[in-house]
Amino acid sequence: MPSLIVEPLAHHFIMDRDDRKKNKNIGKNFMCRLQCMFSHSSSSERLTLEDTQQWSQSLERLLDSKYGLAAFRNFLKSEYSDENIEFWLVCEDYKKIKSSFRMSSKAKKIYEQFIKAESPKEINIDYHTREQIKRNVKTPTIYCFDDAQKIVYGLMERDSYPRFLRSDIYRTLLENLSADATKG
Repeated sequence: MPSLIVEPLAHHFIMDRDDRKKNKNIGKNFMCRLQCMFSHSSSSERLTLEDTQQWSQSLERLLDSKYGLAAFRNFLKSEYSDENIEFWLVCEDYKKIKSSFRMSSKAKKIYEQFIKAESPKEINIDYHTREQIKRNVKTPTIYCFDDAQKIVYGLMERDSYPRFLRSDIYRTLLENLSADATKG
């Protein structure tokens, strides 16, 4: 009878060890992919443990980091919930537009892609905000998506961001960077 108890425990231990090894490899692979994504840039800025730890201080810190943003987007894509970050990023780019013709064209595209009911990447906003944007898009300004962008940011801050911080990807990334830092 004792062998029946020991065997499942031994099997469980092996699975745990294998899972840890798999997670470590996932973290290493993800870390390499993140660094490769930005290896073509002129700066030699590398992903560091300190930067990665700072991502947990606020969503703003996470999004301000090119690696943090890439990691967060990757996480959201893995959960099939990347429409919020995509909308937020599109709005950030939209605010930089100077040409009224380009602004009008871009506003309509954003509306069709993210705001309109049943759109391909429909974001979760209330009816009032959706209708306000529908009116705003007719004569767009750089502020026409601000209310929706604030709502989406709040949703990410309360929901997606805490899940990201608890995710295996983030925790394993921290562990791997920590192990690399102790190796020297």
